[in-house]
Amino acid sequence: MEVELYVYDLTHGMARQMSQQLLGFKIDAVYHTSLVFNGIEYFFGAGVQTCYAGTTHHGQPMEKIRLGTTQLPLETILEYLESLKQIYTPESYDLFAHNCNNFTNDFAMFLIGKGIPDHITSLPRRVLETPFGRMLQPQIDASMRKVTQAPVPQQNVPPAKAVPVATQTAESGTTNGISLPKAAPYGKVFDVSSLSVLDKHLQGAAQTALTIFFTSTTCAPCKLAYPMYDRLAGEFSHAAFIKIDINSAQDVASRYQIRATPTFMTFSTGKKVDEWSGADPNLLKTNVERVIHQTFPPHPHTHLRLPTLQFGSMKPVTYSKVPPLEKLMSKLGSEAKDEALTSLKTFIQKRSADAREATLPDLDAVGQAFRGRILNLPLEVRFAAVDLLRCAMVDPRVAGFFAEEKTNGSTLTTLVRNVNEVEDCPHNLRLVTIHLACNLFSSSLYNKEIVKPDNPLAHLLIQLVTSSLLDPSHPTTRVAASWLGFNLAVLAYRTRREASHEALPEGQQVELAASLLEALGSEDNVEAVKGQLLALGYLMFYAPQDGEVMDLAKALDAGATVGGTKGHEALAREVAQLL
Repeated sequence: MEVELYVYDLTHGMARQMSQQLLGFKIDAVYHTSLVFNGIEYFFGAGVQTCYAGTTHHGQPMEKIRLGTTQLPLETILEYLESLKQIYTPESYDLFAHNCNNFTNDFAMFLIGKGIPDHITSLPRRVLETPFGRMLQPQIDASMRKVTQAPVPQQNVPPAKAVPVATQTAESGTTNGISLPKAAPYGKVFDVSSLSVLDKHLQGAAQTALTIFFTSTTCAPCKLAYPMYDRLAGEFSHAAFIKIDINSAQDVASRYQIRATPTFMTFSTGKKVDEWSGADPNLLKTNVERVIHQTFPPHPHTHLRLPTLQFGSMKPVTYSKVPPLEKLMSKLGSEAKDEALTSLKTFIQKRSADAREATLPDLDAVGQAFRGRILNLPLEVRFAAVDLLRCAMVDPRVAGFFAEEKTNGSTLTTLVRNVNEVEDCPHNLRLVTIHLACNLFSSSLYNKEIVKPDNPLAHLLIQLVTSSLLDPSHPTTRVAASWLGFNLAVLAYRTRREASHEALPEGQQVELAASLLEALGSEDNVEAVKGQLLALGYLMFYAPQDGEVMDLAKALDAGATVGGTKGHEALAREVAQLL
């Protein structure tokens, strides 16, 4: 998609006429900017707003600048936009410190890898450097709010596009505790009017559950069952639901000897299970659920009581504490003057003081630096640079950018691979890299990227966990690695339960589970034990009973290992029930 920058003058020419005498230098406009792609205009005023391109209350733009092309899918863009809404709220708007131009700069950085022209973003600072600008800053900001935060006329607002919570793929999973097959081809009621069409449906449903509803146009009681039947078809989308009007499909009625309506029949893998008459919605629901359970037996974990795993927090563990930045930079020696590192430091400082003033640095240049010259720093000081990136990564704008980074080997992949390959990696470099990896999970975009089949990051993160869990000299490393394992396991569990497919390949899950079990066998740090138990629990929870992860647990006598842990006995008992 082509991305354009629309540039408006909030003063409609007055700034150009009066700026010289008021400010001592001439400005062309008081800029308002927006981004336009796919026919929609995005801008910041009364929060993040949208309209059809060119229909804002600011009139026509004074200039349209082609910024470039984005290859990102619209779903990803909208998800990133949701994270921007957390920062660009209506209450946070400030004409000088946190305005529409900051928003378009951040959004453009994500879409095309570069910000908007500097003469636009630097104008508020130039104005405030003048005596007149400093003196009238509050009055100017207040007077412009009616202009900058005006609502868009309703007829100009495009319909909101929903941001998908999870993308379903053709894999096995569970619904309401019921194990389901690999595809969901149904999800609705199919009307059948002939025997030949019915036979095709029967053949297609030979490996699933099937319910047939025999009805007729003259059957008044049948109408009582229609809503429940439609609801069940939507809920159990892996099962087939057929409706047959016997008045128009007399050959079907003759085969099944239907004498009255409504009549229902259920089948499991092609074999008839039940037949009954009457329009009782509750009986219909009970009998359908019975055949579903018979065809797809509930997962054994459905019946377990596991309060910690079921109701405990699954929020990703992140590391957001900012160290003394001057002290951190001093460890870098002459490299502290590197432009990428100084821009990160400035961003972190401003974000810590007031997030509204934290304009994104050139993240593309930052990524290039970390994939190149930062890796040439001596090992003993490299950790300081990685720690700067770790501090910045807690910002969803930064994490979102690096999640969708399109380079030959993404920045985070490069950094994690480097630590995995370094022989005798220094403790501080390994630790901050694990903390950085944990912070990736603060972005839902990274969660999606990690599980993509062609993305090596999940495998590299599991390698990082595995090599760090058994560090005998540094408990802090083992604790951090345990929580990184927890983040990965929660991602696997939530994808399994919410999107009905496995996030990580079985081989990677086995590798992670084996390392957690090995660590639990000798771990004496209570915090590390907690992280390892939770990680193992979520890896096992609702895992396929005939899968490799459960086979590994049996082969390694995981129950004995878990039962022997100290410090979190109640949690250990919950995890042991899964094995």
